[in-house]
Amino acid sequence: MAASCREFTGPAATRLQPRWGSKNELCFFAPLQQGGRRRPAPGKVALRAALTVRRKQKEDLKEAVAGHLDALWDMVGRGVVLELISTKIHPRTKKPVQSGQASIKDWCQKRGAKGEHVVYTAEFTVDPDFGEPGAVVVANRHHREFFLESIVVEGGLPCGTVHFACNSWVQTTGELPAKRVFFSNKPYLPSETPPGLKEAREKELKDLRGDGTGVRKISDRIYDYAMYNDLGNPDRGKEFIRPILGGEKIPYPRRCRTGRPPTDTNMLSESRVEKPHRIYVPRDETFEELKQGAFISGRLRAVLHTLIPSLIASISADTHNFQGFHHIDNLYKEGLRLKLGLQEHLFQKIPLVQKIQESSEGMLRYDTPSILSKDKFAWLRDDEFARQAVAGINPVSIERLMVFPPVSKLDPAIYGPPESSITERHIAGQLNGLTVQEAMDKEKLFIVDHHDVYLPFLDRINAIEGRKAYATRAIFFLTQAGTLKPIAIELCLPPTKSGEPQPSKVLTPACDATSNWIWMLGKAHVSSNDAGVHQLVNHWLRTHAIMEPFILAAHRCMSAMHPIFKLLHPHMRYTLEINALARQSLINAEGVIESCFTPGPVSGEISSAYYRKHWRFDLEGLPADLLRRGVAVEDATQPHGIRLLIEDYPYANDGLLLWSAIGNWVDSYVQLYYPDAGTVQSDDELQGWYHESIHVGHADLSDAPWWPPLSTPRDLASILTTLVWLASAQHAALNFGQYPLGGYVPNRPPLMRRLLPDPERDAAEHAMFMADPHRFFLNAMPGVLEATKFMAVVDTLSTHSPDEEYIGEERDEGAAPWTGDEDALAAHRMFAADVRRAEETIEARNADHGRRNRCGAGVLPYELLAPSSPPGVTCRGVPNSISI
Repeated sequence: MAASCREFTGPAATRLQPRWGSKNELCFFAPLQQGGRRRPAPGKVALRAALTVRRKQKEDLKEAVAGHLDALWDMVGRGVVLELISTKIHPRTKKPVQSGQASIKDWCQKRGAKGEHVVYTAEFTVDPDFGEPGAVVVANRHHREFFLESIVVEGGLPCGTVHFACNSWVQTTGELPAKRVFFSNKPYLPSETPPGLKEAREKELKDLRGDGTGVRKISDRIYDYAMYNDLGNPDRGKEFIRPILGGEKIPYPRRCRTGRPPTDTNMLSESRVEKPHRIYVPRDETFEELKQGAFISGRLRAVLHTLIPSLIASISADTHNFQGFHHIDNLYKEGLRLKLGLQEHLFQKIPLVQKIQESSEGMLRYDTPSILSKDKFAWLRDDEFARQAVAGINPVSIERLMVFPPVSKLDPAIYGPPESSITERHIAGQLNGLTVQEAMDKEKLFIVDHHDVYLPFLDRINAIEGRKAYATRAIFFLTQAGTLKPIAIELCLPPTKSGEPQPSKVLTPACDATSNWIWMLGKAHVSSNDAGVHQLVNHWLRTHAIMEPFILAAHRCMSAMHPIFKLLHPHMRYTLEINALARQSLINAEGVIESCFTPGPVSGEISSAYYRKHWRFDLEGLPADLLRRGVAVEDATQPHGIRLLIEDYPYANDGLLLWSAIGNWVDSYVQLYYPDAGTVQSDDELQGWYHESIHVGHADLSDAPWWPPLSTPRDLASILTTLVWLASAQHAALNFGQYPLGGYVPNRPPLMRRLLPDPERDAAEHAMFMADPHRFFLNAMPGVLEATKFMAVVDTLSTHSPDEEYIGEERDEGAAPWTGDEDALAAHRMFAADVRRAEETIEARNADHGRRNRCGAGVLPYELLAPSSPPGVTCRGVPNSISI
């Protein structure tokens, strides 16, 4: 039985009341000045520490046994021990003033306490001149780790109640002998560190950096760098060899070091950890229980959705391709049993399938993607194809057409003449009476150009069985209604000999049945190119991979006391863990990305090529990116300093609202701590973080001249605004629409399996197309296995977990506020108000019939940048961090 608990009624009671629901039972002991407690010795002051510990809701047998052992261990004096460190140093020893050790005394009694959170107490007696407690040292002498949310120290000192926001796993001393140190929530620049905390501040950072050697244990807390040398597995065979991403030849950002030994066949490749084994990330970066449960549930759905078609396909060769659009529709209606049109007798041959279906009824049916919810046939229309370039999954590739014909930047000695095959003759009839030059001068022509991204890799891609691709361009005209319409598509293949012209086809909107099917196939190839660029470049590289070095450097170089670390902390949550899982299952050799997207085994090289040639940190902020792509021009009269050339550009319209809110918040926060350039330049931790992010984390591009300086408060605010934008709004815009907008494969095929029918290249295939274009189109799409695997994975990746933390929400750090600076808390409240106003504006825009790219008959509203969201696949919501 748990010990009964009296209500806490002391002067700090209101500060100690956590913001949890009523279902959580917390136990507070009576205040120090009441009776029944041991009084301090004369001339001493009594202090009490209340520790809030979050317990796991589900324990396995091993954990339950360890819990009972901990309770017994506690009874014999082997429990959790605390020690306070003052902000002062002893005048004689010049060492920090420390309290004696105190043990948590009620751990055993509260073993059976109900609720997710339990509060334990420890008592100290200190001298009256102890000063303010600035740190708490914790030693866990139990048999298992525990999650410490916060510590609150209160008593008879002049400083009053002191809060410590911990939110960390405390390992046992058997696992990690070094004691843990937690600092109070008061922010301190390095130069302002109280004398009593300087030594602890330096030691904590040294511990987090490690020494760069050894294999990391799951319980470690060490942040270090490594190249992407664990994507391949040469020990499994030649087909699993992948180049190392990182270094002069194939530049790439760095990832978190694990220290695993090399493979047997290649000393430079790191051995892999395969599912279900965990891949190392520092202990506090792992998913919490709610997130872990949601992710495992999503994985289970993915396994079931992939397993069934695989088993069926192993028996019936007829199910490799979709037989009709109604078979795709059945994915969302009847589920896996009926979706392939299979007969009941076939299922009788697969008893495992029957058992899974019987026990997992609801998990075998795909949810209907949003793209089909308002207009089932919208995806067939040209205006919807164009609308998705500004309001779809990948709204960051469209550019203004500056030169006509479009020109490649690839080496003409290898890839032939750089000019596109699109001529004025192809598009003259689509420009509302304008010439091409007039249309360009009036800023009416736009392009999605993936030609240079794909062309160098096409020979290798098209050599893969069941995969065929072009290097594509699509040109759009901005109509008087403010919408876009596609007016030309170019599909290119590499020249047969270096320097020769590229074989290419130019397609224009259809005028008869045959050309309509060809036009549909052309749009599908453009969408497939776009899906690969979206996933490998704009989503994975430009948010996930780019952020990781900044996160590693933040933990290595900036103390938890540092005000900038406190600002960045919510925007780093879960990113290292999700990136590690991506290396394990998504971007690895023959992982989901290679299996489901056009680039296949050259995916990493395509991503690296973009990083080398195009990525620039100074252009990753939203206004700079819009200007770079030519879809906006500078205009000091506009609220954000730029004017959009496509006025109804939902991603940019809504993104600028959040960019402005983030910028104002960061700027006001920075001003609290950095009044002038000198304070920025003299902050060793801050400068170390930025230097290490560039020269170690992005070492391959460290010599680039475009890295912004970090010399003034304005420089700092600009850098931080970009990082917060990338981690929150930019990632949300590129991630959470993947299933809602891409889960219907014909709308946006992740790969293609056939080139356009050509009577000269393959007369039989062309005859098949002419006889049954519907079947040819479906056979050019991903097959059943690729489609269902892709759908299952992007469904998981589009899901918000129940513990998601959204931008602008109150920061919940348990019983302790995230900062002790009232001015910073006030600035964050203003930020929250700005975010709420942005959400209201977005809702109003989605109801504005003048905005035809987000409102109209059968038109989906654009909600990917609406800040709030319930859990699940919602096609909206902006989490603080890259958490999925």
